Amino acid sequence: MKKTSAAGSNGTSSASLIQTFRYGECQKNHAADIGGYAVDGCREFMATGEEGTTGEFTCAACGCHRNFHRRQVELEESSTNCNHLHLAS
Repeated sequence: MKKTSAAGSNGTSSASLIQTFRYGECQKNHAADIGGYAVDGCREFMATGEEGTTGEFTCAACGCHRNFHRRQVELEESSTNCNHLHLAS
């Protein structure tokens, strides 16, 4: 699962979008060489190693690269309201 954030601001409030990536079922076609279609049934990507290592990209369940797994993007909006009224005297 990966998280990235993008922040935007408009003078009175700031909001940030948090993108979370999940990798679902494996889509690798194991029968492509013979002109068929067969997937292995792996339901979810599980990394073999920690983040920052080469094992981060290999699935422990099926042995495929992470790119063969369906990428699902989940967006969350987190906003902080900073409405301050400044009066000139």
